[in-house]
Amino acid sequence: MLSRHLKATYKPLKSYLSATYFHFNFNCLLLSITIAIIIITALISIQAFSRPVIVERLKHHPYSEVRNGEWYRLLTSGFVHGGWVHLLINMFVLYSFGSLIENVFLGLWGTTLGRIMYLVMYLLAIIAGDLPTLARYKDNPAYASIGASGAVSAVMFIYVLLFPWEMLWLYVIIPVPAIIGGVAYLIYSSWASRNRNDRIDHMAHFYGAVFGIVFMIAFRPSLLGHFFQRLIDLPF
Repeated sequence: MLSRHLKATYKPLKSYLSATYFHFNFNCLLLSITIAIIIITALISIQAFSRPVIVERLKHHPYSEVRNGEWYRLLTSGFVHGGWVHLLINMFVLYSFGSLIENVFLGLWGTTLGRIMYLVMYLLAIIAGDLPTLARYKDNPAYASIGASGAVSAVMFIYVLLFPWEMLWLYVIIPVPAIIGGVAYLIYSSWASRNRNDRIDHMAHFYGAVFGIVFMIAFRPSLLGHFFQRLIDLPF
């Protein structure tokens, strides 16, 4: 059975999803893809903090990907981070949204296929977030990036698609409706990718977020209608 918190969180989707699909129990927790991703990412990233050779081998490096055929980097880059702050922020956001979204996937596709779909979505989102910089920097040997931000953005924006009027807490203290925060996030990421030089892959943020939405609508087109219906049903 769902906890009271999860029941309240899933309430906006009652018209679309059957609550009987959601069985958040100890067995689900043991098999949680979100928790597994967090553990694997943390283990690899922490090892890489003291062994730069790991970062060098796994980072997204468009020049090496194109010139040397090291295409695996498009995926492995999502499992290494630049430091504790980078890692903790990404994994905290993934845990905050991923546990819920993973259970939505279980409701939509069943226990086994739902976990597979969630994992596939996450891994493809890492790649999708890296593709724009692959195209832009393929001839620049100095460019590289790491981190799970593209995939985390995908998970976060699936939440925005499903629960547009739920509150996000900016800096933990400022309540912002998910749809407003999401639009602002996309606008800033698009602008920053062209105007900032702060060693943050803003393109991965933007395209990872877009990928999450496209993935869900591609496999569940009726979610688009659900999204617009939720927008119309203003919470005030």
